[in-house]
Amino acid sequence: MSFFISFEGIEGSGKTTQIKLLASRLESLGYDVLITREPGGCPIADQIRRILLDPDNDNLDPKAELLLYAAARAQHVAEIILPALEQNRIVLCDRYCDATLAYQGYARGLDLQLVQQLNILAAGMCRPHLTLLLDMQPEHGIERARDRNAANQGPDEGRFEQETLAFHNKVRQGYLKLAEEEPRRIKIVDADGTLEEIAMRIWRIASNVFKPQGGM
Repeated sequence: MSFFISFEGIEGSGKTTQIKLLASRLESLGYDVLITREPGGCPIADQIRRILLDPDNDNLDPKAELLLYAAARAQHVAEIILPALEQNRIVLCDRYCDATLAYQGYARGLDLQLVQQLNILAAGMCRPHLTLLLDMQPEHGIERARDRNAANQGPDEGRFEQETLAFHNKVRQGYLKLAEEEPRRIKIVDADGTLEEIAMRIWRIASNVFKPQGGM
């Protein structure tokens, strides 16, 4: 069974942790699961990620930012996502096309139709079957994201955490607008609470699709 789930949400909403928890649950049911992320997910896209998320690149033009995301996505889809789906794997992706609409479209103010056209150019018909939107107040998410980055031993990827609260509110409202437009695909998940509570909310949605495999 191939199935594509994207996780979306503002900075610090807990996507990465919840992807791992869902993957573990699906694997316990016998599914072959691939976790990936955007920007990144493969060597070429990871190089673009370093440019996009480096706080030193605070003067990156919004149009250049948009094009870099599209380039990273095109490589990621061709090299990682499509092959995994063709191998009947479950793909869980930390951000995808909706993030570009929310961040570069709604928050940066770039033309939404242009953003959508670039998403189609980069991803083609490779669309998530289900999108889980982890929703929370931006002030809570940004605080968590900044704490995470301070404790991170790897490269600093905090460029978006430097943005204003007003910017992140626009991102959140953009996501909610997308969910309103596509309620069958995009499911809003309350991202406040314990890890277990949030994981259970996610599973209530995902369990409608996934059943034990291989006689388990």
